[in-house]
Amino acid sequence: MNLWEYVEDRWDLILFETAQHASMVAQCVLVAAVLGVLVGVATYRRPRMAAFATSSAGVLFTIPSLALLGLMIPLLGLGVAPSVTAIVIYALLPILRNTVVGLRGVDPLLVDAARGIGMSRRRTLARIELPLAWPVILTGIRVSTQLAMGIGAVAAYVSGPGLGEQIFSGLARLGGANAVNATLTGTIGVAVLALLFDACYVLLGRLTAPDGPLRRLAIARSAHG
Repeated sequence: MNLWEYVEDRWDLILFETAQHASMVAQCVLVAAVLGVLVGVATYRRPRMAAFATSSAGVLFTIPSLALLGLMIPLLGLGVAPSVTAIVIYALLPILRNTVVGLRGVDPLLVDAARGIGMSRRRTLARIELPLAWPVILTGIRVSTQLAMGIGAVAAYVSGPGLGEQIFSGLARLGGANAVNATLTGTIGVAVLALLFDACYVLLGRLTAPDGPLRRLAIARSAHG
């Protein structure tokens, strides 16, 4: 049986696992983005706290994925819980680091001008600093998503959902029937998903650019209000 016949014969299962993989990655990156941006916003004005937060996330990031997943089995068991936890941990560092870098890269003169016309610190952050830092933050989210795609596949080691099941089941029976087909199906599926997610981020970046339609709409509504 060739690869195409293998995919055609198991189309429903592969489609289901693809949807599981995409959903798991999207939700984990969203959680990591919320945590990373919140911690970045809370610490970017405090160099020591920012360095501590980034270093802590960096230490977790250096732990090999299989080792981290294995260590989670006694605590979280098998399945979704250890998979999601590991993906969030690995996705956190690029978002946190880029949030801090992006916010620190905002021109202080713009911040001073905003404060000079009566904007509060929170309003300055929301209206000036975060929008200007957004391209850098989005780059961090894109990097985290690519990492999450790979970790999501490795999560099959702890019975996590997604296309990793195809890869691990194929590798476990190399030399057997359809072993290579299963491995290739999972690998190609993860790569295609990564490209699709990245294309979505490119589109989002264009829409939310300083001269993009969503940014112009937000400015128009703010001026009208």
